Amino acid sequence: MNWIEPSIAALVGLATSYGLIVLILWWCRRFNFAGRAIELHHSHTIPVSRLGGIALAGPMVVVTLLFYGFSGPGFIQQNDRWVIIPCSLAMFGLGLLDDLLGLGARRKLLGQIAIASATFFCGIGIAHFKIPLTDHIIDLGLWALPVTVVWLVAMTNLINLIDGVDGLAGGICLMLMILLIYVSLQGGSVPVIAAGMAGALLAFLRFNFPPARIYMGDGGAYFLGFFIGASTIVSSQKGTIVAALLAPLFVLALPILDTSVAIIRRGLQGLPVFRPDRKHIHHRLLAAGHSRRKVVLGLYIFTAIFLLLGFMTFFLHGQYLPLLLGIGVLTILFAAGQFNFSREWLVVGRVLGNSLDARQDIRYAISLSRWLALEGKRANTLDDLAEDVIFMARKLGFDSVQIRLEDGEKHWRLTSLDTQNCRLFRHAVSGHKYCFLELGIASKSARRPPATGVSIKTTSVSDILADLLAEGWGQALSDWQTIHGLPLRFDSCPLVPPMDETSQPYSPVHLANVPAAGQQKSAPKIIPGTPP
Repeated sequence: MNWIEPSIAALVGLATSYGLIVLILWWCRRFNFAGRAIELHHSHTIPVSRLGGIALAGPMVVVTLLFYGFSGPGFIQQNDRWVIIPCSLAMFGLGLLDDLLGLGARRKLLGQIAIASATFFCGIGIAHFKIPLTDHIIDLGLWALPVTVVWLVAMTNLINLIDGVDGLAGGICLMLMILLIYVSLQGGSVPVIAAGMAGALLAFLRFNFPPARIYMGDGGAYFLGFFIGASTIVSSQKGTIVAALLAPLFVLALPILDTSVAIIRRGLQGLPVFRPDRKHIHHRLLAAGHSRRKVVLGLYIFTAIFLLLGFMTFFLHGQYLPLLLGIGVLTILFAAGQFNFSREWLVVGRVLGNSLDARQDIRYAISLSRWLALEGKRANTLDDLAEDVIFMARKLGFDSVQIRLEDGEKHWRLTSLDTQNCRLFRHAVSGHKYCFLELGIASKSARRPPATGVSIKTTSVSDILADLLAEGWGQALSDWQTIHGLPLRFDSCPLVPPMDETSQPYSPVHLANVPAAGQQKSAPKIIPGTPP
């Protein structure tokens, strides 16, 4: 295949994606819709549309229909396109549902496994594996299904995990598409679809580069990750050419490294492995004072180096893999030194010890956070919820709490320590621009061992404890507002206490007997013929 068809596909993908993004942004402005609410680990503070995946999946459909019209049914049947295209769109649908409704980690994982399994049974799988630097080929046999599912699910989630700062995931995927086009042309796989996706990503980055006006969301990230994983399997001729599988892994060095460190960190600290946080590499660079553009461009350069290593791996058929891996390790160490990450790596023993010491405290905070979230369904007023926050903050060792709602703010000092120069942790309430929770911790020199509660030992631990408290508070507010349908104001007072499923409905007679806020509660009057 020459470069004419991929070039046409790239132009069609670019035009289609650009047009869809313009329509999505217009629709979101017209109806004030941005998808799922902002979550605690997100780095943006204003609502941004998460429907960018539509502008990535749409070009695949348009390019497929266009070339199907010119080439006939053979275009779909060729090179397993009839499997890759519908399965990629199914993965996009799963992510889009999560963008709109929020499916939860367990449901998303089960859906990903189901789609990956269907892909295997439709004929795309890693049935054989060639050992690098040798001619020995291993027949995976019954292991082909789990290996294929793990590969596809891992590739799907790697793109989603790195999608934490404007333009980063889109730029990395564009580099991967360039590599896929080259690999596909050599191996005869899906260069037309990959070229169409490359054009779509160029248009998408026009709106996603900092400051972003649209995000790809889980729908776009799942779609791209799955398409890349499935295409590499086909390009590797069912896994016998190891270079076609290893080359994309070089480009994914950043998300692989970031995800591995995150899993180890969360496991040592006692946090759920799949719990999102703001400790990823890009989050830490932003916290260090670097601008979003500088962070994205720096990570682009880092990924471009590994893109070159991926090209060399495939071109050399994996013959100099140890040398290329060594160059990659040196690149990682150099980049870590430039951003002062290597200082922490050299004291791995101390970091490991601190994580294990904090494990019990963090597990305790997780339990309190879940309790606080449940209180949102039981509390009658927001003042009641505020008292629960104070209780949890005192147990976790914080020195001050400030809560701001729509009608004002309240401040509590929990200890006698000087909080003038304390470290503050502020968390905005999702969906409410002016509402926030702020926790304060006095300087380490002013602290004393608490009589009760958790002793905050390091800044990283205090960050985690503050995040957990804020998560419980945010969920409690959401549940309280869903039940009562009232604004988030301290003076919001429901007429009746919240009812559970076994409660009898209140009649107008009973509503009259419910005391107003501030009045003394009297014994209820029993009216004959009404439920007690």
